[in-house]
Amino acid sequence: MRRLIVFNNVTLDGYFTDMNGDMSWAHEREQDPEWKAFVAGNASGGGELLFGRVTYELMASYWPTPAAIKNDPVVAAGMNNLPKVVFSRTLAKASWNNTKLVKGDIAAEVRKMKKAPGKDMVLMGSGSIVSQLAPEGVIDEYQMVVIPVVLGQGRTMFDGIKRRLALKPTKTRTFRNGNVLLGYEPTA
Repeated sequence: MRRLIVFNNVTLDGYFTDMNGDMSWAHEREQDPEWKAFVAGNASGGGELLFGRVTYELMASYWPTPAAIKNDPVVAAGMNNLPKVVFSRTLAKASWNNTKLVKGDIAAEVRKMKKAPGKDMVLMGSGSIVSQLAPEGVIDEYQMVVIPVVLGQGRTMFDGIKRRLALKPTKTRTFRNGNVLLGYEPTA
């Protein structure tokens, strides 16, 4: 069975976007060689990318551009070539190549996708999707990169969760630029 992994950058105070939805703080850190190699390895690792509409539109507006391809060709190739799913009730069509638009029940669709053959799925950004799927028990792993910056306010990817979500640590990795990867799995 395929696994669903959430991958997000978060601030030291737990936010994945600021109050205006901006995530530029996640990319202002020094890009040391170790960090760049980690990001490139993730992008070329295969699998299927999942997004909510807002994150999808942000990614689709950047990764297919000549600037992205020039600035980060390995990550751009992965982002552009991997199969993608966007969950949205309002989006009319998904024009970024290799993208499927899903308008129905998100948890039911993810359960069906997990049973299909293929590589693992990675949900990036998309806090509203994370907060919908977490209580449904369909997320197998949470990977968060803590960026050493404090915003003071913003949105967490768990906004709206009504009950406690118990997790156990599975991995940590500290990078030279101060970023820290934390991995967690649900305990039940």
